[in-house]
Amino acid sequence: MSSVPQTVVRDEFEAVDLGSASHGDVARKLTIFERIYEMDSVRKFSILLLLMVAWEMYTRVSGVSELILPKFSDTAAALYSAVAGEQLLIMVWNSMTILVTGYAIGLAIATVLTTAATMTRFGSDVLSTLTAMLNPLPAIALLPMALLWFGLGSESIVFTLLHSVIWPVALNAHTGFMGVSETQRMVGRNYSLKGIVYVVKLLIPAAFPSILMGLKIGWAFAWRTLIAAELVFGGSISDTEGEQAGGLGWFVFANQMDMQIPHVFAGLFTVILVGVFVENIIFTNIEMRTVRRWGMQSS
Repeated sequence: MSSVPQTVVRDEFEAVDLGSASHGDVARKLTIFERIYEMDSVRKFSILLLLMVAWEMYTRVSGVSELILPKFSDTAAALYSAVAGEQLLIMVWNSMTILVTGYAIGLAIATVLTTAATMTRFGSDVLSTLTAMLNPLPAIALLPMALLWFGLGSESIVFTLLHSVIWPVALNAHTGFMGVSETQRMVGRNYSLKGIVYVVKLLIPAAFPSILMGLKIGWAFAWRTLIAAELVFGGSISDTEGEQAGGLGWFVFANQMDMQIPHVFAGLFTVILVGVFVENIIFTNIEMRTVRRWGMQSS
């Protein structure tokens, strides 16, 4: 016979007074310093300010030659002079015009490739094959072909920009589409979504974090490819299309040839400023109004 387990009765225990619990300052009003520190743009600007101060102090203390590294104050003065004379502004505008053209065409081609790869197996094979072949190829290596096919003009730079934009955008978008869960796909099929409607209404919102990352990478690749291309033959474009056709890369190269080192660093600093502006103003606002608002990414 199996023994019946007996119930163990323990002595009663009475907890002593724990006092009032402390949960922190839940409703405390933030100070002005805390409000300012919580602003993302202020923190990033503070980092840039610290780098500028360190740059100025290093050049003054170390005694490095101005031909190697000019003072930040001299670079700022050169930047103000170039902006006031509108020379730099015109060149930035010329560069951004070419960049937007190449970026837009590249996005259109990447959209077609990604849509075809999502809808058909043959399209997926085409995208994976072209990506494996062309993505490792540096865009600047296409400049000789661009010169032969399109001549000395902005069309050659646009051609090189297409290579910088298409593959990172298409690859990230396709990866995002493939990562959409089967549950979401079943919901789309239950709503009878097919073809382009299926891609636009279900796959794009679900894969938008990957798409946005591809857009960022494509922009960064295109921007540095543009500057490199203008450094190589931006002067030829100026001679062929007019006096004001040179871009920001040509501004850097021309001042380097004239040994105007503060102006060279002013041009490089402008390249950085444009990149920071696009990343932290345009793409950050898109991110806040989409993936963060939808709860797909933490802030």
